[in-house]
Amino acid sequence: MARGKKRKAARKNKKEEKHEVEEEKKNEKVDVENQEQEEEEEDPKLEDENHDEPKAQEVEKRDEEKAQEVEEEEEGPKKGRKRAKRARTSKREEEPEYFPDQRSLEDLWKEVFPVGTEWDQLDSVYQYNWNFSNLEDAFEDEGELHGKRVYMFGSTEPQMVAFKEQQKIICIPVVVAVVSPFPPSDKIGINSVQRETEEIIPMKRMKMDWVPYIPLENRSSQVERLKSEIFILRCTQRKSALKHLKIERVKKFEYCLPYFYHPFKEDELEQSTVVQILYPIDPKPVFCEFDWEFDETEEFTDKLIEAEELSADQKDAFMKFLKEKVREAKKANKEAREARKKAVEEMSPETKAAYENIQFYKFYPVATADSPDVSDVKAPFINRYYGKAHKVL
Repeated sequence: MARGKKRKAARKNKKEEKHEVEEEKKNEKVDVENQEQEEEEEDPKLEDENHDEPKAQEVEKRDEEKAQEVEEEEEGPKKGRKRAKRARTSKREEEPEYFPDQRSLEDLWKEVFPVGTEWDQLDSVYQYNWNFSNLEDAFEDEGELHGKRVYMFGSTEPQMVAFKEQQKIICIPVVVAVVSPFPPSDKIGINSVQRETEEIIPMKRMKMDWVPYIPLENRSSQVERLKSEIFILRCTQRKSALKHLKIERVKKFEYCLPYFYHPFKEDELEQSTVVQILYPIDPKPVFCEFDWEFDETEEFTDKLIEAEELSADQKDAFMKFLKEKVREAKKANKEAREARKKAVEEMSPETKAAYENIQFYKFYPVATADSPDVSDVKAPFINRYYGKAHKVL
């Protein structure tokens, strides 16, 4: 019995202890809730902030969406609801390249054949960017050649000039303009110190002729419909074909001079008393000038022998050769005077007026930064047939 009572008391004690533990936990939970409630009452703003936090996030999201729409509108029109894509440039756009307008008479000086220039020197003539704007300006309003019929030929003059602080011999291109209603001549002169005699032959035998010059602005038009007032001397001999010609024929081109005969003026042949002598003898030919007005034949020959230019055993033969050349020169002068006199008598009044008013203009290139300055070497002399130019530009 006593043992049963003890068990019963023990179970009762356990229940009471369990009840006490549950009561303590319950009291602790109540204390925690009361403490949280007190904290909320002490700081009422905390609840408002927690409550407003989702609203702030919504406002921020709307602001971002609005800003994105503004950016899309600034970039360009939208297709539907899609954002416009920016065009990608693979490389930087190149700036347009500008070229100066081509002048109508820009290539005039190049189209004129440089008569008498050695073939192997032609390329050197065009190695510089020569400027003949003075020639182009002469055909403009109030220019020297405006509204006139002009015949033009070219030549070159080797001169020592300075370029880029260096002195060198340069073949300077020159253009001669002849103002005349008809071609100044259809002949060409062939002469040099190496040749025994002078030749006056038709220029066509040297593949040269006067041809109309077509300005660049009219190149697309039909030539026969154009009324050109500019004629140039052109040579159709191709440089590449020279290797098929004999050396003597090639050299003839280099000895050519544009020919002109003025019937109202005595030329050098009529006035000159000097004879060019080329006495062919081995091993060295004798070259000299004999003036029949001042020189005496035997005395002249003796001086050549003293200078060892002629052997003594050739004295008589040389004197005979010299007298023959003098007779030929005097005869040529007389025939030239008679021919000129006859030509003047048979000439029409219009032709006489043309010869009286004929004018020669000589053009040199103007000074530029990329070409030599030739202003100090300009000269009015053209050649032995034309004499001096009326004006040098």
